[in-house]
Amino acid sequence: MKIHEYQAKEILSRFSIPVPKGRVTDNAQEAGKIAEQIGGTRWVVKAQIHAGGRGKGGGVRTAETPQAVAETAGRILGMNLVTPQTGPRGTVVRKVLVEEALSVKQEFYVGAIVDRSRQSPVLIASSEGGMGIEELAAKCPDRIVREWVDVGLGFQAFQARNMVFQMGIGGNLVRGFSGVFSQLYRLFDTLDCTLVEINPLVVTEGDALLALDAKIDFDSNALYRHKDLKDLADTGEEDPLERQAAEFRLNYIRLDGDVGIMVNGAGLAMATMDLIKQAGAAPANFLDVGGGATTEMVTKGFEIILADRNVRGILINIFGGILRCDVFANGVVEAARRVKIRVPVVVRLDGTNVQEGRRILAESGLDFVVAHSMADATEKVRRMGA
Repeated sequence: MKIHEYQAKEILSRFSIPVPKGRVTDNAQEAGKIAEQIGGTRWVVKAQIHAGGRGKGGGVRTAETPQAVAETAGRILGMNLVTPQTGPRGTVVRKVLVEEALSVKQEFYVGAIVDRSRQSPVLIASSEGGMGIEELAAKCPDRIVREWVDVGLGFQAFQARNMVFQMGIGGNLVRGFSGVFSQLYRLFDTLDCTLVEINPLVVTEGDALLALDAKIDFDSNALYRHKDLKDLADTGEEDPLERQAAEFRLNYIRLDGDVGIMVNGAGLAMATMDLIKQAGAAPANFLDVGGGATTEMVTKGFEIILADRNVRGILINIFGGILRCDVFANGVVEAARRVKIRVPVVVRLDGTNVQEGRRILAESGLDFVVAHSMADATEKVRRMGA
């Protein structure tokens, strides 16, 4: 589960990581009043969406009077902000964060993620934070400092010192940075996060250490342990089709391609997406109906796939195990009779009761294209685009 920057900063504050003074609003005039209450002579107005790269897209701007803050907020609120992470569709801005503008001496990057190759959390840091951190990591990996954490022991004080010294930090800042590293891991571990990122963590001209921007993602499977965190979810930031799918216990992720898929099993879904790419097309979605798919679930799956106007064909790829092929075939036929299907549908079945499943499809009177193997399905998907 993703949250907004302002929410992430509230959580950082709870874990004693300092952040700039600021408040969020969905009203332009209130933004000007917030600037007056914060005080100072310069402010930053930041679009609040679940994506990075906001500055490059025009979603982060400075203003030098409260009136200018209100005008700037008015321009940002309601805009369709397109960034490298939103894709070409962009995201509508519904809230802005107004903060004091700071005189920055140096920018750093600090983050924590799970390293799946080592099966452990890892803290990552660099003395060169800011918008170019991705390029830096790709071109100069030696400038990225890492410390892997033994989950049984936790993040140790000596590891914090190692990171500080490798980054070339000295003097009065050593204790502050060590504290940020330790608290960052405590936050990551305590709240079951999949990502905690501060970029940039800045040192101001007055040698204050502040988290200028922050991003936190939570493990959705662990939210039952953190019921208060569920209230932080912003459904307005979610894809409406993904939200509908979740209500019917369907695992659906919308993609940018043109061939819709319906499968039973995440591994089979990945193989099916590879199959579609091999055919010279691109998947429009990831949709796993699971092993206990009902007619209602299959029907809703069709509706969700077809609601994406980019879809020009559907590939159903089912391996009958827990879900028998004949049971699924009956569900597909019933669902297809309920839903107006306007595109070709290729169905590949294999596994338990596969012959009966194919017979049901063939005698349904519906215009299914039945594939008898993965290779056959690939060829039929290729013809779909001819």
